[in-house]
Amino acid sequence: MIKKYFLKINFKTLKNIFFFISISYFAYYLILNKEEISFQIKGEIYYSYILFSFLFSVLSIYFNGLAWKNIIIWFGKSLKGNNLISFYILTNSLKYVPGGVWHFFERFTFLKKIANEKLAFCVNIIEPYFMLSASLLLTSLGVVYNPLFLLFLLPSIFLHRNLIYIMIIRLQSFKNKSIRIFKKNYSKSQFDEQVKIKSVFPFKILSVEILFILFKFFGFICCFYIFNDLSNINYLFIFTIFCLSWSIGLIIPAAPGGIGVFEGCFIFLIGDDYTQNSLIMTLIIFRLISSSADLLLSAPLFIKKVFKKD
Repeated sequence: MIKKYFLKINFKTLKNIFFFISISYFAYYLILNKEEISFQIKGEIYYSYILFSFLFSVLSIYFNGLAWKNIIIWFGKSLKGNNLISFYILTNSLKYVPGGVWHFFERFTFLKKIANEKLAFCVNIIEPYFMLSASLLLTSLGVVYNPLFLLFLLPSIFLHRNLIYIMIIRLQSFKNKSIRIFKKNYSKSQFDEQVKIKSVFPFKILSVEILFILFKFFGFICCFYIFNDLSNINYLFIFTIFCLSWSIGLIIPAAPGGIGVFEGCFIFLIGDDYTQNSLIMTLIIFRLISSSADLLLSAPLFIKKVFKKD
């Protein structure tokens, strides 16, 4: 009964509603407080925070790639070396291209060559769900005594070996229809034939994804230090809001890289505990740093493609 209801949910409509609401709210917030925005950074120590934020962002990307590699191994493809992690990092900046699926398409093409089409399809469909599950697990730490605690734990349950096929089939509705390769339908028998899941539950993958989120937050909090009074920071509250906002940005593929969605959700959820200028500048600087890390690490891919065309 629950499975039947779950399959009928129109996630496409929900994600579009969230996208327009969050983007509109963030734009309204910027316009409303434009006179208070200041880009002035005082003191050398603040530049060190920017450097640490960048380094934490780079580390988060590495752990994200390591988790992707472990998903492939968990799905039955034995691999050695760090070539997969390097390839993942190189293609990461493609998530900023409008459509939000081109990094998946590049990785699908690569995995199809070294494994098989079904495994490549399933890995790329389920990988964002691992990130979402890890982020919501961390979000639950801030609502332990709230009924929402169990709700944030729920997505992780579907990573169980006996339930993950259901989730893969449902997640197809999130992919852009213009990328036909993501609209394939595989039966349960076809899935079991070519995707040999190694363990009952992917604890290792989930742990690595948690490290990915943690280092991403470390990068964010470094930016937060620049514009806010350190004595007034409620770390658990900010961490909870960060993880929840990032989760919402992840599931809205209409926004490249979650741009605008994460920022809008964070401002809305954090309330009036911090000044408008400090919030806006923290979010802008963090977005610039994290995007710069993606683009810088992906530069070799673009250079290779340019020379290949020539």
